[in-house]
Amino acid sequence: MSETPEGEQNQPRQQDQTHDANQPNEADTPMETPITGSPADKAGEAAAQTPSQSVPAPSPAPQPQPQAQTQQQDTAASAAPAKSSGQAVASKRGTARSIHYDLSYVVVNESAGPRGAIVLLHDLPGGAFVWDSVMPQLAAIGHAVYAFDMLGYGQSAHPWPSDTSVWGHADALLYAFQGLKLREITLVGIGLGAAVAQVLANRLFRDQVARLALLNSYAFLTAFAPDWPMSDMAKRQDPEAPHHIDTKDVLNDLRATLPNGSVRPKALSSDRIAAYVNEWNSEIGKQMLYQHIRQMIPNYTNSVATDNAKLEIPVLLLWGAQDIVTPPALGERLRDEIPGAQFETIVNAGHLLLEDAPGEVGRRLADFAR
Repeated sequence: MSETPEGEQNQPRQQDQTHDANQPNEADTPMETPITGSPADKAGEAAAQTPSQSVPAPSPAPQPQPQAQTQQQDTAASAAPAKSSGQAVASKRGTARSIHYDLSYVVVNESAGPRGAIVLLHDLPGGAFVWDSVMPQLAAIGHAVYAFDMLGYGQSAHPWPSDTSVWGHADALLYAFQGLKLREITLVGIGLGAAVAQVLANRLFRDQVARLALLNSYAFLTAFAPDWPMSDMAKRQDPEAPHHIDTKDVLNDLRATLPNGSVRPKALSSDRIAAYVNEWNSEIGKQMLYQHIRQMIPNYTNSVATDNAKLEIPVLLLWGAQDIVTPPALGERLRDEIPGAQFETIVNAGHLLLEDAPGEVGRRLADFAR
């Protein structure tokens, strides 16, 4: 595992662009969207689970081509949506088998087929619900759009203990992608999800990623921020840490610290914050959250850094100009090391880019994925 050398690459790159998230944008017009998929909808059910119910029994061997199941879901609006960025579209909630686990996802435009689909990966904390306000705008360009709950989030399996490092997530998603027969995809990730996307695009799913978009990505040896989404993140990586704190104190810290990822923390509604927080409101939830934090390992994130220079696909690097969690300097370094990568910033937007500027994010991604 080695870090990519510092310095400018002799590769051409497109001109960097900046957009003010406070400027009027037709895509940011508030409207209701029927996209479903917030883990808040299942918070009570998840909190009632016991560890033995949450950990699926292992099967004798992995299935290389798992079957995916899709179920029609109610198209009522999510309990706490971000500002919508497009017209209402019908969605389905589906499940894909991956190794010993079930991964849940929300899909729109499924009839467009798996080829050229847009695949969305969320941050920690989060889930498929964070993309609710962006999916209608992406669906409008005619591709199928999949937003996954990664392993240990939302309606996906919550096995504890399990591998939920960037490599563990990428491995689980690989089987799900194969089961859904996804190919020539536009792969989009934000924060932790963007670090997972780097593993998939550079190693595990390299031949089937046609475009890659990284939003406010962890990269190189930056695998987590010192004080986000909780305070004292390094201390929380101690395996004994979750055994010495009450669940209510964990939730209070998360509620207080999470909004710091936005440039307008007071604008986040209590319902929206609850969508990020409530799924950890149980003993197994607390243990899963600490497992996720514990496995944010710098060397794992850095292990694919040298592969970035070998990417031969279009790459968009989209950053909140006021991101204090994964500062824009990370995006600039990725731009310098990925041939032809386009680096763009959105001013008056922070790490919670999908909360601060959903319409502008949707517009940029739709333009990129056409």
